[in-house]
Amino acid sequence: MNDIRRSILWVVFGFSMILIWDKWQIHNGKAPTFFPMGAATAPAAGAKDSGTAATPAASATLPAAAAAGTASAAPATAAPSQAAVRHDVSTDVYKLAFSSEGGSLVGATLLKHASKQLGTEPFQLLAQNEQHTYVAQTGLIGGSFPTHKTPMTLVPGPTALADGQDELQVKFESADAGGLKLVKTYTLKRGSYSIGVSHEVVNTGSAPVTPQLYVQLVRDGNKTDSETPFYSTFTGPAVYTEAQKYHKVEFKKIDENKAEIDKTATNGYVAMVQHYFASAWILADGAARENFVRKIDNNLYAVGAITSLAPVAPGQSQKVESRLFVGPQDEHVLEAVTPGLELVKDYGWLTIIAKPLYMLLSAIHGFVANWGWSIVLLVVLLKAAFYWLNASAYRSMAKMKAINPRIMEMRERLKSNPQLMQQEMMKIYREEKVNPLGGCFPILIQIPVFIALYWVLLSSVEMRNAPWIGWITDLSTKDPFFVLPAVMTLTTIVQTALNPLPPDPMQAKMMWLMPLMFSVMFFFFPAGLVLYWITNNTLTILQQAFINHKMGVPLKITNPLTLFKQ
Repeated sequence: MNDIRRSILWVVFGFSMILIWDKWQIHNGKAPTFFPMGAATAPAAGAKDSGTAATPAASATLPAAAAAGTASAAPATAAPSQAAVRHDVSTDVYKLAFSSEGGSLVGATLLKHASKQLGTEPFQLLAQNEQHTYVAQTGLIGGSFPTHKTPMTLVPGPTALADGQDELQVKFESADAGGLKLVKTYTLKRGSYSIGVSHEVVNTGSAPVTPQLYVQLVRDGNKTDSETPFYSTFTGPAVYTEAQKYHKVEFKKIDENKAEIDKTATNGYVAMVQHYFASAWILADGAARENFVRKIDNNLYAVGAITSLAPVAPGQSQKVESRLFVGPQDEHVLEAVTPGLELVKDYGWLTIIAKPLYMLLSAIHGFVANWGWSIVLLVVLLKAAFYWLNASAYRSMAKMKAINPRIMEMRERLKSNPQLMQQEMMKIYREEKVNPLGGCFPILIQIPVFIALYWVLLSSVEMRNAPWIGWITDLSTKDPFFVLPAVMTLTTIVQTALNPLPPDPMQAKMMWLMPLMFSVMFFFFPAGLVLYWITNNTLTILQQAFINHKMGVPLKITNPLTLFKQ
């Protein structure tokens, strides 16, 4: 292969990396970074009156539960009653807001998670205001039954979890509607982000009724403010069943009527996911349900499930138990709620590698009690585990660097005869027993591990508001003074300078430009991710310098400016 062909391949490689990055941005619902295509995005939510309910449109219909096999009309979108009352409820982990309209949960503030940095006001996940809509609703369909639009009365009782109390119940009752009364009971437990929700259907009429219960999460399509143009996380609905496992649904797929989910199931959950946090409705295992996702208004989306009740005779009642999770994507917490819920913390195809890395990182934190130092120690352990594999790669690079002057002299001497130049180059490689690709394969094997660790750090809510040292008070946000990105860029330059330069000048320039281009992105990355790369780069430099010294290869730093003057 001559040098021109190699140069073309390097250019193709660099261009491919840019295209892959843009495709990754598109996959995560972001606009492309390098080649904007005017991708359709959900329009911004219009201003809403305070307390406006996020509901299906009047013409919309909810799919029937699998057991019923018929379609049922959804409650119409109507302005809420101006008499709707907001009821505040608090526990040790929550400050919740319920609306008398449907007894819906329209606000959830997580008291143990700050909105921005430590010491700021608590983070609000569920909300219903002019800027943001994210609520949890339930109701009955199949007749003129109570829905999430029906006025409900709060049954008198405590609305705050008292000291020494482990459980708090909040109960709403509707008036008779279509011969039915709905009693909705929320059970809140100390230290828990899982809320028990019981729906008791009381037949107050004179004929049997067979209603269907729906549960849904409604959210606007706005992205979270923790993202930058250089990295994106998923925001949107998700559905999990044992048959199809975890399935994310992008808002734009709902806009295009291309959403694909496992619609019928007897297990699993429906969820609304964003960076670090999630909510989910979990019906009882064995209960047949039909899952749905839909666009219900301008920039407003719903994910939910419908389940049928057995016939309720006059004067009789029937209860349906469910759970509502509203909280952080803490793997230990999620796993304890229901099987598969930990998948809302999405590592993608690298889950099999990422989960053990997270467990190891968590175990290290149990000893050092600092997430920044936990990251450093985890990278040290990984580099130690791959030491001999890296050593093989660095020895090959050292040999290449040692013979590089000889290669450059030969290229200059035979530059008018490319074919002979290529033959002489291969002859030198054979004589010196050097494999030009010997430094690549050992490193390629490790790439999935370090990409998985990247996603662990990007996805873990534990990094949020976690301080490291000095000015780094939050590992989930960018360095406010850009010190870490500057150090990251410096280590990248040193690491590149220690590597043998390709004989071809164009390849050598690409070798310098590509890492420097991607270093720019790290100025906007979370500090925890930058700390991870700095640690990895520093250990790589030390190991490579050590091996070069042992092999007698001079530790000569290549000056990139000389390349670009040519």
